[in-house]
Amino acid sequence: MTEQDAYAGLQVYYGDIHNHCNLSYGSGSLADAFHNARLQLDFASVTLHGHWDDMPRDDPRLGYLVDYHRQGFERARVAWADYLRATDAAEIDGRFVTFPSFEWHSMRYGDHCIYFRDVATPEIFHVAHIEELRERLRRHPHPSWLIPHHIGYKQGFRGINWDQFTSELSPVVEIMSFHGASEHSGAAPEYRHAMGPRDHQSTAQYALAQGHVFGFIASSDHHSAHPGHYGYGQVAVWAPQLSRAAIWQAISQRRCYAITGDRIALQFALNAAPMGAALPFAPERQIEVSLEAASAIDYVEVLHNNRVVQRESLHTRAADFSAPVNVRLELGWGELETLTDWEVDLRVEGGELLGVEPHLRGHDIGIPVIDDRTPCVLSRLDYDGGNRLRLRTQTPRNASVTSSSTQAVTLRIAGDLASQIRGTVNGLEVRLPLADIADGARSFYTSGFVSPSFVFHRAQPLAERRHAFTLNHASSGAEREWYYVRVRLRNGHWAWSSPIWIEGRANS
Repeated sequence: MTEQDAYAGLQVYYGDIHNHCNLSYGSGSLADAFHNARLQLDFASVTLHGHWDDMPRDDPRLGYLVDYHRQGFERARVAWADYLRATDAAEIDGRFVTFPSFEWHSMRYGDHCIYFRDVATPEIFHVAHIEELRERLRRHPHPSWLIPHHIGYKQGFRGINWDQFTSELSPVVEIMSFHGASEHSGAAPEYRHAMGPRDHQSTAQYALAQGHVFGFIASSDHHSAHPGHYGYGQVAVWAPQLSRAAIWQAISQRRCYAITGDRIALQFALNAAPMGAALPFAPERQIEVSLEAASAIDYVEVLHNNRVVQRESLHTRAADFSAPVNVRLELGWGELETLTDWEVDLRVEGGELLGVEPHLRGHDIGIPVIDDRTPCVLSRLDYDGGNRLRLRTQTPRNASVTSSSTQAVTLRIAGDLASQIRGTVNGLEVRLPLADIADGARSFYTSGFVSPSFVFHRAQPLAERRHAFTLNHASSGAEREWYYVRVRLRNGHWAWSSPIWIEGRANS
């Protein structure tokens, strides 16, 4: 990917800073959660459910909901000190960063996650009003964030209250999680949770049009100790190094963006300033966009004041092996009621395995429960930069024909049409020349019809996964304006850059 001047000296890192385990309500241990996080993330926070002052206690239909929240909050209170120590101990210098956090629920103000840069002396705040919560954070001796979550629900039903929003402690807003996307009321993926549909006046685009300033992040909100659960949302940041201080600074400066699952290294600059910047008035704006994705790009859009001003569409191109190709192995399917264990041992012959990107999922649960019994380590990945990959994982059958419970890994391969993927998948011999998947996928069954199966997807050339362009745009608006970039991949995954703002002519 062509490096823009605005991102010189920066690297992209991927994380999930909102997810849960059984320390409040959910399943899987904190140790499970950090094991799973390290498989496919650079940084993570495992969030405890902390407080909900205005629970609907008087509604007899919701007694079960009140009960499991109360139990979860008490577990979090008891576990908090040990949780802080374990969170600190899980950090690996230069390789994996952790932050402590808890979730504060509210019908009136919407749910928020509270993050601390340091593990020293943070606490769970049991307060009723958001301004009281802000005041407690202002007085706290260490830097903190107050980040709104699943904002798209209707105000009063745990959706955001934009009238009470300020960017003082909230540099970013979580616009994507397993609840769905809340960029706008028609964004994909849709809201399908029992909590209800989206409301336009709770969305990110609505708030931007009201003059609010905030960056975009995503995180999974997964409840089974699996940060980074594929497809539920991650946050990507541009930082000079992988450290608490650097990741914290990047998010605080809105130098970050939201993705649904597939990694997308996205650079977006306006007049040589990176995403998240707030610039003085200038009528002429030079916009630079460059990206490289794990899978083929469908289109890239530049939005100005929530309106698309440029769309770049990419089309399937002839197989080109002069640059590395990406090959995705996906495992699952079948109609077995029990979990399927997978043992994958692969190598590349006549070429080089340059890297591996996992796309791993945890258990999906419906109503959150407190579960101390279910183990939630589903996968183990062994890849040290050599030419061999080993993966142990599990899959259930797909819950429906429109949902996926598969596990996957993408292999980045330098080679040619004669290069081969060799090895075994659950004891079945694999001998697959790249020529066989240059035009389309090849599928395999483990033991006959409706048995668990696997597929090597089409080898995707770099030309389909990388794109860059420059756009010159002019405006002389009197009020502050904003731009952001939206990316769609052909497999339905998305990225949303944090906006860049330009002050209005009237305030120049």
